[in-house]
Amino acid sequence: MFLDNPPSDAPNYERAFAQRPEAYAAWVGLNTTIKAGMDARRYELVSIATARALTSSYCSLAHASVALDRELATVDELLDPASLPDDERAIVAFAQQIARDATSIDAAAVEALRAHGLSEQDITDVILATTARCFFAKALDAAGAQADARYAALEPAALREALTVGRPIAAA
Repeated sequence: MFLDNPPSDAPNYERAFAQRPEAYAAWVGLNTTIKAGMDARRYELVSIATARALTSSYCSLAHASVALDRELATVDELLDPASLPDDERAIVAFAQQIARDATSIDAAAVEALRAHGLSEQDITDVILATTARCFFAKALDAAGAQADARYAALEPAALREALTVGRPIAAA
């Protein structure tokens, strides 16, 4: 990492916030609140889509690992978001659009989610999950944090390679 941090067994994402642990704690509180209002699968899909759009290897790998470990998504769905059901493809596209250019979100983009049955709260939750992920991913990347070495074992290799979209995985 670029920032001087004391040696630690903590994950690299925690080490990136070592100089401002209160900011990390505040983010955890915010993120916990956002997640509590969302379906777990939707949260993970939004997080992965956002991370990929931002080229955040760390967040892409971490959230794909969670999705697979909790059986919230399949390897095929993570490799090819086009294989998702229509409503989830629309949500993923919306999250990516926010991550790439939030000013491009217009009434038509929101209406597309309504057409898939999302409520105003559902749409707000997608927006909040996406923008919170933007903060976290950008903070990690700016601090030079690499995905922890444990993600080098994520299988299959094709998925690990597809999700390593920015910084490489840290060496063991």
